[in-house]
Formats: sequence, C-alpha cells, structure tokens
Amino acid sequence: MERVIVIGGGAAGMMAALAAAEKGCRVCLIEKNEKLGKKLFITGKGRCNVTNAGDMDTLFSNVRTNGKFLYSAFYDYDNHAVMDFLERTGCPLKTERGERVFPVSDHSSDVTAAFSRELKRQGVEILLNKKAEELLLDGAGGIEGVRLSGGRTVRAEGCIVCTGGLSYPSTGSTGDGYRFARAAGHQVTACRPALVPFNIKEEWCARLMGLSLKNVSLRMVCGERETYSGFGEMLFTHFGVSGPLVLSASSFYASGKAGSTTLYIDLKPALDREQLDRRLLRDFDQNKNRQFQNSLGGLFPAKLIPVMVELSGIRPDKKVNEVTRQERAGFGQLIKSLPLTVTGLRGYDEAIITQGGVSVKEVNPSTMESKKVRGLYFAGEVLDLDALTGGFNLQIAWSTGHLAGRSAAEAYC
Repeated sequence: MERVIVIGGGAAGMMAALAAAEKGCRVCLIEKNEKLGKKLFITGKGRCNVTNAGDMDTLFSNVRTNGKFLYSAFYDYDNHAVMDFLERTGCPLKTERGERVFPVSDHSSDVTAAFSRELKRQGVEILLNKKAEELLLDGAGGIEGVRLSGGRTVRAEGCIVCTGGLSYPSTGSTGDGYRFARAAGHQVTACRPALVPFNIKEEWCARLMGLSLKNVSLRMVCGERETYSGFGEMLFTHFGVSGPLVLSASSFYASGKAGSTTLYIDLKPALDREQLDRRLLRDFDQNKNRQFQNSLGGLFPAKLIPVMVELSGIRPDKKVNEVTRQERAGFGQLIKSLPLTVTGLRGYDEAIITQGGVSVKEVNPSTMESKKVRGLYFAGEVLDLDALTGGFNLQIAWSTGHLAGRSAAEAYC
C-alpha cells in the first residue's frame, strides 16, 4: 500500500503532504474545498503572516497552550526552515515590525502558489472538492484508510488529520477533525474562539468605530486579577474593540459572570502620572482662555475628544484656567486607565484560531502519531495548541505538519 493520506489542504496539510512526499512516499491530499489553502488567503488581512523571525525563546514564549509539546516540532522544522522553503520555491519574504514575516508582494496567494507548485513537482495526488467522511480502522488498532463522501475509499496505513479547528467556518473549518478524533477514542478538550474581538458594554465605544489607537497599553482584569497586559495597536468597532492588542488579550479571557472582566487602556503609556500631569498643565497653560472641550487637540485624535470630555465629568464649556487640581487629577487617571466592560467574545466567524482541540496527552510529541491508533497523526490547529498573534500559529502548523509528514513516511512508506 505504501501510501499516506493527508486530510485537509491548509497550512499543516500542505506541509505534511510535502514532507511525506520528499521522503519518497506516495501521498494523497484530500481537500473538501475547491482549492488548497483557503484559510491562508484571508490570514493577515490577505497578506499572510507566514511566521515570526524571532529566536526560539520568542517562539515558545508566544505559545499560549501546551508549549512544551512543541519542542520536537519546532526544532525539527523551525521558522528559518519555513522562510528558506518559501524563498526557494519562488515566494520572496520581508520582515516587518515585531519580527512578523510576510510575502514581499503582500499577497497570501503567493504562499499557496509556492506550495501548489512544490506539491505538483513532488507528485502529490490532490483530491479537491472531496470530503473525508470517516476514518477506516483495521481490526488490530491501526489505520486502514479513509471513506470519502460519495462512498469512495482511499486505502493507506498512515493518515494525517490536518482539518483545522472551528474558526472561519466559511473556509471549511467545521470541526471534522474533532469528530475523527473522538471516533478513534481520543479526548477533545473544550473549544472556544481565540484571537477574536471583544463585545463591549459601553455605548460610546460604537461612536469611535473605525478609530485605531497606536502605541497604547492594554490591561485586562478578571475580577481582581490582571490576566493580560500588552503594548501596541487596537481598533474600535461597532460592537466593541479589535486589533492586535485585543486579539492577544482574548486568548487570556476566561468567560464567566457577565461584566466581571474589564479592559483598561493607557492612552499615554510613555508618561507616568507626574509626567502626564505636567503635560496637562503645559497644554492647559497654552490654551488657558479656551473651553476645556477645545483644548485637547494635542492629546487625542479628534474622534476621541468628545468621548474623553464626556467621561471626564468636567463641563465641556468650562474655561481651562478654571479646571481644578482635583478635576485634572481625575482626568489624568482616565487617560492612564480608560475602562471598557467586556460582555463576551465574538464568534468563530471572526476568530483567527480555535483554542482547545485534540488532547496532546494522547499524541506522541516526537512524531505527532496517536498513542491510541497506529498510523493516525494529527497536525495544526486541530490539536490543543494555540499562540498569540504575530505568525506563531502558522509556525505551529508548519512545524507539526512537517514532523507528522516526515514521521508517517518513515513509518509507513
């Protein structure tokens, strides 16, 4: 039989198929969509943040769940291996702020095209518009093949499940892999959207829709405990907040009692309280004959000013030279800790990844093979692995996919 089946033609699946084929294995790649890499086309707003160029410590420190499980995978096929592969196969790359790596063209299609060319060159059989319905097991606790929709059976002793999670279901991520895993006796941990925007209670949030804040700090407090803090960029939307800072914070969000989680934005993180007070005094002195509402142009974007005036409790038409020390101190506190009440996460339709998945306790980290079913492998988002934004989740997909593909080929081809 000497063949390996890969279910799912996303990042992990394409990499797994290539890694197996490079070992001389006959590979059949099954994809239910009309093309490979459908989710890749929309990652990074269509630019595809393929990996992060940071060192190994950076990779591990940005993994949110089960980082130790990835030791073998990351060292088997690291970020530099990914970059070398894409450059070599006709997709030149560039590195931007935060060590984020993108195609020079800013087109995610170039990444998928590079993989497609290489898959063709390696002779991988690709079945598009074909849905895997069921894993076929033999009587001895091993893989026998896969049954497709329509009844066709593809036989193989090795099968790699790379079906993704539940995020962006329009791209085909509908939890098929979890169903396969459970049918094979695997535990699937609780799943929820991650790297996803927040719904916010305060109505003024919607008035700021479209406003992007750069170089701000964000803290998240659940009950009495601070669960996240970060620095960067965020965006106001019609429902709440989004942007890189917020998406990262969402991975640390623990859903519980409504209103028990609050975000605090520091609009001037470069200034401590005393420095900010001196800045306010200087700005007020330069505008001493103006009304309070007309004196803040140097502090905030124009769209934010009416909201800050309203929340300050200071009368909008009050002359700046009449603002009291107490009022100024309260305004400084607001600038350093603008509160937003979280009412929940947005859904899988807007989530970049899924948190939770196939329990890594039941998968061999050195090969990605199931500890329960011989010849069954898992790679990518279907596993209970997730990371913060910045190219780290795709690196998990590349690394686990490559290790699974290589291991399956060595064992069954």
